[in-house]
Amino acid sequence: MIYTHTRQQAEEVLDHCFQLYTKKLKDYGTAWRILRLPSLTDQIFIKAQRIRTIEEKKQQMVQDSVENEYVGIINYAIMALIQIELGVAAQPDIDIAKAEELYQNKAREILSLMDRKNHDYGEAWRDMRIPSYTDLILQKLLRIKQIEDNQGATLVSEGIDANYMDIVNYAIFALIRLKEEKIAK
Repeated sequence: MIYTHTRQQAEEVLDHCFQLYTKKLKDYGTAWRILRLPSLTDQIFIKAQRIRTIEEKKQQMVQDSVENEYVGIINYAIMALIQIELGVAAQPDIDIAKAEELYQNKAREILSLMDRKNHDYGEAWRDMRIPSYTDLILQKLLRIKQIEDNQGATLVSEGIDANYMDIVNYAIFALIRLKEEKIAK
């Protein structure tokens, strides 16, 4: 059984993320194509660490919202998945239309994974606390860093791509829950 409500909510989140991605493509082009995976991993790490710090201190000094940080995590993780597929470029080498197509392809793969996991886990994510998503994202990033330090080799574990996909799904869940909490207030 596919959890259609969750699927619809996740699609709405990804559509919002995609809209920001396309606007940034118009501003910056595909300059991100030169980023190596460790740079993308570190960019995601910075955003996740900021969220955790705000969660712990219950105060923030820069007014960029936590929701925007989760959107950034999603977009950078999708860029990382594209980089895994295409390899890193010395110069921007794809046009905006191709970058949008690649993003949408990765988004569909991520949603498919989410559907399968929701089936098996019975939407356990809905009973988790929002800071747990942050911790799990940070844990996945530390795993990715270790795999990167091992030149991509793993003995029994999932690869880097699976960890990035999980990061996107945890960020989607966080955004869904944050929106639901705002509506409930």
